[in-house]
Amino acid sequence: MIWAGEDAQAEARHPALMAVLNALPPALRAPFEGFTDWGPEGVARETGLPRAQAALAARRAFSEPGLWRGDAATRAAFIEALAEGGVTARQGGRFLTLSFGADKADRVREVADRIAPGAHVMALGDAPNDIGMLEAADTGIIIANPQGAQIDTLAGESTGRIRRSTRPGPEGWNEAVLDMIDTLAPAKLRD
Repeated sequence: MIWAGEDAQAEARHPALMAVLNALPPALRAPFEGFTDWGPEGVARETGLPRAQAALAARRAFSEPGLWRGDAATRAAFIEALAEGGVTARQGGRFLTLSFGADKADRVREVADRIAPGAHVMALGDAPNDIGMLEAADTGIIIANPQGAQIDTLAGESTGRIRRSTRPGPEGWNEAVLDMIDTLAPAKLRD
């Protein structure tokens, strides 16, 4: 999400990110294919998005999602080399996303502070790159994801601040949101 006045910052961030990525030695750069490499057609192919939505997704501002197609040892060297240039890599459900350090937790706090300061913040996620966001929210829900990278037990689970859905995907999101509405809604609204 780009807020008014952030256009210039966004215009500078993605090219700087791509400069770090493209400055890597070819043996480290080649196994990573990102949205910029693919363009709208490739984004549609890799994500399953319709062409118009893929074109929007291909327009990057702050991050570069993509796929790692190399071995684990080279991936570790790739991530270390990116870090030397100030770029972090976070694994999501499907994509390895590169950025200059901001993550979903930063954005959740920013959106909540701008839209409803002091409101109860609920975050839902199903991949390791969601952990910071889940931990930063007042309530975090780990959505079951049998096909994706798993999220190990988080500290907030022992207190109930972080919970797990029993169902995957949209069914899990629906289950979690309805449960939260029941939990937060005053009793008279539930009758």
